[in-house]
Amino acid sequence: MNWLLSPPSLDDFLRLLRAWKFWILFSVLGALLGAGAYYAFPPDYRAQATVVVDFNLEESLTEGNDRDLFYYLERETRKLVEVAWADETIEAVAQELDDLRVAELRDERLQLSQPQDGAWHFYAADVDPARAEKMVALWAESFNQQVQEGAANALALNALKTGLTNGDINLADVEEDIARLEANSLGITSYIETSFSQKENLPITRTNSLGEYIFFGAVTTLFLAALVILFSGKVNG
Repeated sequence: MNWLLSPPSLDDFLRLLRAWKFWILFSVLGALLGAGAYYAFPPDYRAQATVVVDFNLEESLTEGNDRDLFYYLERETRKLVEVAWADETIEAVAQELDDLRVAELRDERLQLSQPQDGAWHFYAADVDPARAEKMVALWAESFNQQVQEGAANALALNALKTGLTNGDINLADVEEDIARLEANSLGITSYIETSFSQKENLPITRTNSLGEYIFFGAVTTLFLAALVILFSGKVNG
């Protein structure tokens, strides 16, 4: 059993190099197995929708250095991520797709990839490409609507606070309105602008490509072939 724990020797490497025909055979076999797995058990389709997010930094952050800008973008981005995954946002998708629950959509079907300022990419996966397209379109539209409503409420809230500061209105008259607007503003800034860039003919691809299956199959079989060569040599030795 000592050979199991012994480090590889020069003979081991030479044995691997001499078995170049074995490598070619197993790499081709692995590639074929990977391609066969792709067609026998094809991966789900994944549809993509894009929402353009503009934080309007020139208006919302007129002072400060690069460090302040970084923390501001990071904070506001986290807020929008929470909006994207909020129950109310996901429920708008679940209501149109009766057989899917919010937890399943959030944990298995939906995926979000976004920069801090610019295009936010929304993805949805399903065995049916049309269903994946509908799913991601609903999610992106729900997010876009939630953010726009939150920004509008934040703008109205700022107007009321400005009126209170200037003494134009009384607190007792608008106290309930302020509480309502604070609850519906989602904590986001009023300077944020979003737009749903594409609603139809969304890009649809497989979650994994044929090349990835072929590569994984070839690498896996080559690894197994190396183990067979090394262990067979050890046992025979």
